[in-house]
This record gives sequence, structure tokens and C-alpha cells, in this order.
Amino acid sequence: MAHWLIKSEPDEFSFDDLWQARGRRTMWDGVRNYQARNYLRDGMKVGDQVLYYHSNADPAGVVGLAEVVREAYPDPTQFERGHAHEDPKSTREAPRWVAVDVRAVRRLPRVVTLADLKAEPALAGMAVVQRGTRLSVTPVTPAEWAVVLALGGLRAKQPVAKRK
Repeated sequence: MAHWLIKSEPDEFSFDDLWQARGRRTMWDGVRNYQARNYLRDGMKVGDQVLYYHSNADPAGVVGLAEVVREAYPDPTQFERGHAHEDPKSTREAPRWVAVDVRAVRRLPRVVTLADLKAEPALAGMAVVQRGTRLSVTPVTPAEWAVVLALGGLRAKQPVAKRK
């Protein structure tokens, strides 16, 4: 199982939007950066755990946890005429862009702000704290995952999935 961080602007699609989505899952579409696309296509697998990060927010930070529930498939928005994510150069025979499906798992008890992430020496290598890194999908090491969960108010041995 791998760990990831995905970014979304809360005005576009917040963690609450994911939480309220049917089945608490949605297609993670609209990625139009080749490196981020490669992470979706080649890295993300069903069961991988995800930090859900609100960017361009006050405060920006990790607000919830999700998991990958469907591996990469062609992003249908690249073919939709007039859609903000349309790519006229992409074809159904050779699609450029992919999507994955993610499911909301739980909100963090405490938002882990960008300032919190930057202040933690153990997270100095995380892509989200690097200057100029704007990728919407990045890998997270197991050690970084544990630190972020602790900062968010979850004990190390506490299950990630919320019991029903």
C-alpha cells in the first residue's frame, strides 16, 4: 500500500463535497500535468491511502483522509467538448489523461495547516512544503504519513478507517 497527497481548492471540490458525494466517492479528474498524471496512472493502486489537502484556502492544509477505490482509466472530461478539462489533441484510441476514483474515509480531528507541515522537521522532504511545487498529486512516505496523522490528531495505532 502506498500513500499519496492530493490537492483540491475547496471552492472547486472540498473534502466536504467528497464526504457528501454518493457513496463518498468520486472520480479524481482534471489532472493536466504529466508528472501528476504518471503518479495516477503508474502509481496509485486500489487501497492506497490519501491525504486530502485544501489548497488556496485559509488555512491551506490537510483536512481529511481518502483511499483509492478504482485505478487509472481514461479521464472522460478530456473528450467533452467545451469542458474546462477538454484536450482536443487527446483521442479515445490514445488518451493523454487519466482519472482515479477516491473515497472519503474520515475528516482529521484537526486540520494540519501548511504552516504546521513546514514547521515539522520530519516533513522537510514532502513535496507540498517545497517552494515552487504545485503538483496536485504527490507521493508521501510512510514516515511522513505517520507524522501528518499525528499532527492531525490521530494516534499512530488508531485505525484510519472510521468504524461504523
